[in-house]
Parts: sequence; C-alpha cells; structure tokens
Amino acid sequence: MDCPCGGGSYAQCCGRYHSGAEAAPTALALMRSRYSAYVMGKDAYLRATWHGSTRPPEPVAAEAGLKWLGLEVRKHQAEGDSATVEFVARYKIDGRAQRLHEISRFVREREAGTESQPCWFYVDGSFPEK
Repeated sequence: MDCPCGGGSYAQCCGRYHSGAEAAPTALALMRSRYSAYVMGKDAYLRATWHGSTRPPEPVAAEAGLKWLGLEVRKHQAEGDSATVEFVARYKIDGRAQRLHEISRFVREREAGTESQPCWFYVDGSFPEK
C-alpha cells in the first residue's frame, strides 16, 4: 500500500511510526506521518505526537465528508531541538476542493516524566496570508 504522504510504501514510510516501532527521527518525518494519520483516522497517534502544552482535550476527529487528496512540503528548517515545516495539504469536503497552507512548529524533547529518548512533537501552526 502506498503511503498517504507520498513517501513510498506505507510500511517503510509512516507505518513504522504509526505502529510505534520507532519514533519519527525528524520534524519533517513527524509532519508527514501526522498527515498520513489524519488521512487514516489515527487519532491516538495524532494525540501522542501533539505537544502536551497545546494538545486539545478532545479527540482530533475528522470532519464528516472530508477526503484528503495530497501533500506538498514547501520548506523544512531545523535548528537544534526546534523546527518548522511549511506545507500545503489538499482536501475535498462536500465535493469542494480546499487547501490547508500551514507553517507548523515542532520541538524535540523527552516526554514529561520519562527517561525516554527525545522525540519530536507538533506544537502549533500558523497560516500564511494568501
């Protein structure tokens, strides 16, 4: 099966992160895996990779009738334990094509209260003006 993010085979791309076999090694890999998680309705993964300081209290459910169509990564910048990824995700809702243009912020840190290896987490995003 092809990966929704466009990175090749699902098992070799985002599937290994979704299964918990390994953590996404970069903010870019995490962003792509989060896009795939949205496409596939993997709410638990989305919540687990969302930084605790900004994670919404309720599940991140997909809107009824929403169909993701594709992902274009425009820019990726990383400096130490912080990174940004600019992307455009195309989708259709109620038969109308839409675009989500976002600049996402990520941080790499240990999960609170654990001695685990540092992982990347999605913090938030901004939406550039058209």
